Amino acid sequence: MFKIRMLLLLFSLVTFSGVLFAQELPVIKSIEIKGLKRFEESAIKPKITQRAGETISQDKTSEDIKAIFKMGYFDDVRAEIEPFEGGIKLIYVIREKPTIVRIEFQGNEEFDDSKLKEKITITTGAIADEVLIQDNADKLRTFYEEEGYWLSSIVPVIKMINPNEVSLTYQIVEGPKVKIKKIHIEGTKAFSEDKIKKLIETKERWLFSFLTGSGYYKKDRMDLDIEKIRDFYLNDGFIKVAVTEPEVHLTDDKEGMMITMRISEGEQYKISSIEFSGNKVFDDMAIQKRITLKPDTPFSREILRKDVFSISELYSENGYAITTITPDLIPDEGKKLVKVLLKIDEGDKYRIGRIEISGNTKTRDKVIRREVRLDEGDVFNSALLKRSYERINNLNFFENVELSPKPRIEEKLLDLDIKVKERQTGFLSVGGGYSSIDRFIAMIDLTQGNLFGGGQFIKFRGEFGGRSTLYEISYKDPWFLDKPVSFTTSIYRTTRKYIDYEKKATGFGVSFGKNFSEYWWGDLGYNLETATIFNIAENAPNIIKEQEGTRITSSITPSIVRDSRNNYLDPSRGSRNSLYITYAGIGGTNYFLKSGVDSAWYFPIWSSAFMIRGRFGYATGIWGKELPLYERFYVGGIYTVRGLGFGEAGPRDKDTRDVIGGTEELIFNTEYIFPLVSEVRLKGVLFFDAGNAYESFKKFGTLRYTTGAGVRWISPIGPIRLEWGYNLDQKPGENKSRFEFTFGTFF
Repeated sequence: MFKIRMLLLLFSLVTFSGVLFAQELPVIKSIEIKGLKRFEESAIKPKITQRAGETISQDKTSEDIKAIFKMGYFDDVRAEIEPFEGGIKLIYVIREKPTIVRIEFQGNEEFDDSKLKEKITITTGAIADEVLIQDNADKLRTFYEEEGYWLSSIVPVIKMINPNEVSLTYQIVEGPKVKIKKIHIEGTKAFSEDKIKKLIETKERWLFSFLTGSGYYKKDRMDLDIEKIRDFYLNDGFIKVAVTEPEVHLTDDKEGMMITMRISEGEQYKISSIEFSGNKVFDDMAIQKRITLKPDTPFSREILRKDVFSISELYSENGYAITTITPDLIPDEGKKLVKVLLKIDEGDKYRIGRIEISGNTKTRDKVIRREVRLDEGDVFNSALLKRSYERINNLNFFENVELSPKPRIEEKLLDLDIKVKERQTGFLSVGGGYSSIDRFIAMIDLTQGNLFGGGQFIKFRGEFGGRSTLYEISYKDPWFLDKPVSFTTSIYRTTRKYIDYEKKATGFGVSFGKNFSEYWWGDLGYNLETATIFNIAENAPNIIKEQEGTRITSSITPSIVRDSRNNYLDPSRGSRNSLYITYAGIGGTNYFLKSGVDSAWYFPIWSSAFMIRGRFGYATGIWGKELPLYERFYVGGIYTVRGLGFGEAGPRDKDTRDVIGGTEELIFNTEYIFPLVSEVRLKGVLFFDAGNAYESFKKFGTLRYTTGAGVRWISPIGPIRLEWGYNLDQKPGENKSRFEFTFGTFF
């Protein structure tokens, strides 16, 4: 409330300087505002209509006081007058509301203070306005209800610190979560209630809900469910479907809730015809090829959306960056048919203007620019823009990549802004652990994936385990001498203990590669290795004993690869297909041929992905020489057939039953990859593997089968895999299942 205090009665006799003026109002000589501490007079004066030089008006003064009070910042506003220079001084006396200097929460256990502060709009420094304070209490109450706490209460408590400052505390009683006892779907005729309930994420509470966290009402989830139901009907011809907001009722014991959703289906409409207009650049046949909607079939909004996108792609891939396609539905109520009209506004053809790069504090501009598939002056092409994003992202130098086309309408140019956020590309890892293959290991790894910002890769690696040791230095320059040719070299030394023998090797490799087109590249590599087989067990198979000693391999390996994956570390779309042939015999003592074909395909399924992969390998000694043990195919383990041990899917020695590897291999892998925690790029995987190695083609085609599950994490130090495989065809001496882990590129 506000108070109006007039020290003199304006409409009675007023005496000034001993002179009596009957029925004459005094003149305002000055206007003053008192009591302001945090506010400026300039904020108050626009609300005052009284002016110096005018006679005092009770009505105007009252309205001014009301206007000032309605600003919401003051507890009290009053007017006073006093004699001044032959007239009066009009004084507005204001008492400001105190400021909130502290906001606290008490009683909250399920949600921390930071989470609750995200839900309110009031902040420290705000005026202690009762309406605003209560409005934010209601916001907190709504949030708790949306999270399933329908019995919660929020009470704001204001505590005076001094006349100008208060603290605000929201006293919270959360209460228990209210479980969903029953969901009723009313109005369904074309589909069963169970069918609709399977569509939505909101579920009734049941025995195993604790595993999924379902069974509680959440407003944001319910909003998505309503859209899912609408989409489901709209994709089956029910163009007039309506879904009401759910009605929520608590049970008598207040421990459960009943949710009722009402659907007005309407009638199913079929397509009478699909027509389009406005196309001048492309003829009717070109547009028609992009349309998959068909007459006399139920209307589907999803198919219409895909058709509109496909037509838009046709234009955007040919320079028309701002093409608008507006679908219009014309229903025939009587026949329950709908005509689909597509209005095409082609716009103009655009060319690429400036390409500007920002955010790269370390990476040189040229490293990014050479991945862009468009040049300044080129005709705009959305497919090449998308590919540019994939290539820059696949560098793995950046946490975030944004490609923003900015049109200059008058000039018919499209500037391309590329914004990146650098990530750490170098790391030092020193530690120990347990490997499913090498048992206890110690490791040191120093890697820089973007050396001096030029895009080169260098690694120093050492591993020391119970069964193996490795020292390796490798270097790769994807643009050798600033030419579109890759250069890779490495030098290594390794020792490894197998079941019946040990192997030590020292090697050197170098290769050059070149892109033939956007997705194809070839590589030619040379490798020189000196390997020694020693410490052979007395009962080892003859095939091992025959290869005791030191041999030298001097080999060349041409290979060709086609890789269209959208992301090399974590692909969800595209494929990788490769073929290599190794010829050993350019000097050295080993003579053999070894080749392999590898094809992996990825298919997106909403936010998940399905992968299918097949591999075939063949190796043989030539010029009367045996194929070295370490060049044979050993199938089994996390990189081939999970759930089997190293080499278990393949030939064994007839006498000792030791694995000896094969000269051929055939492997198939299928995976379903789905998100677990998207924020940290943690994913789950379900898989089915089949494969085997063979000594000859006589048994070629017989396979070993496994299945299992695992998790994958794109961690700060690289991809990590933890997978458990189950042996579906256990043989004597084999484990029923195996748990394995590794880090490196996902296969």
